[in-house]
Amino acid sequence: MARVLLCGDVMTGRGIDQILQHPSAPEIFEPWVTDARGYVTLAEAENGPVPRSAPVDYPWGDALAVFASLAPDVRIANLETSVTRADTPLPKGINYRMEPANVGCLTSAALDVCVLANNHVLDFGTAGLRETLATLHAAGLRTCGAGRDRVEARIPAVVELAGGGRVLVSAVATDDSGVPASWAARADRPGVNRLAGVTVEDADRLLARIAAVRHAGDVVVLSIHWGGNWGYEVPAAWVRFAHHLVDGGVDVLFGHSSHHPRPAEVYRDRAILYGCGDLLNDYEGISGHEAYRPELVVAWVLDLDETGAVRRLGLAPFRLRRLRLERASADDRAWLCERLTRVSLPFRGVLRDEGEATLRLVSADDPRPVG
Repeated sequence: MARVLLCGDVMTGRGIDQILQHPSAPEIFEPWVTDARGYVTLAEAENGPVPRSAPVDYPWGDALAVFASLAPDVRIANLETSVTRADTPLPKGINYRMEPANVGCLTSAALDVCVLANNHVLDFGTAGLRETLATLHAAGLRTCGAGRDRVEARIPAVVELAGGGRVLVSAVATDDSGVPASWAARADRPGVNRLAGVTVEDADRLLARIAAVRHAGDVVVLSIHWGGNWGYEVPAAWVRFAHHLVDGGVDVLFGHSSHHPRPAEVYRDRAILYGCGDLLNDYEGISGHEAYRPELVVAWVLDLDETGAVRRLGLAPFRLRRLRLERASADDRAWLCERLTRVSLPFRGVLRDEGEATLRLVSADDPRPVG
């Protein structure tokens, strides 16, 4: 049995980087905000003072104790931020950067794998990506989904389990998540492991690459950064793609890109998370999408048996306040249960509140927990 903790989009650049002990230069290149500290000001206007020169673990807040109590064997996050001092942003409108001296913000959460196949890892060009990789590796963090060439971008991260066996984590990103063709890693150029589409043929190519490195008994997690930022819809093409991947041997599909959780499904005893949502960001105080309650976030906790089948699928709920994760209140948990149940019903999923640390996915056909 392996317990896997999945953190969706972890965005430690911009405002969060500014409150840590080694902030990057605050200048940013957005049409509406030119100083990253402006995002700290927005958060303070919403919920009160935010410390400056905060300890590296400050943004994780209550999550650290929750994670420790859950005792996962593997912790995986989609790091949607470059970690670099490069100062030439790509002209894309929104650029995330964390000062390398703040890398302790990631290691303080005891992350095992940082997924880099997303639409912000190249915000400061190939120089920024190279430094991101070097910084993370020097800090002892495994990466996947981006690399100094196509081969490295495609290589899965491998986590050896204490009780034997391995977890393989591969990662891809699609164009509809904001990853242009020019970001694709090539034989002679750094970049992202970009997926041209989500057809059965695309899935078969991924499965062939996984099969080439998979050992008997490995648990396979495939991370995919896909789709837009808002909305609960799951396109039929995504469902076909996800099911074909599971039919071909993927045990967990770890989807992300939306700023809020999307539906989850258990298909053939395998977990398909169509959108894990953000876990850390600096969006506090930004208006316009209140209906989604983006301040309510979750980490996903999967108990997998030796075959990779999910025996328990839980969600650890939090609220972002003052650029820090706090335990979700009973009312917040109730809202999450109702909303995620409503959007997951087409996939026969129902959420149940099990107390302050965990929500749990159960089957709509059977009130007992999954597995």
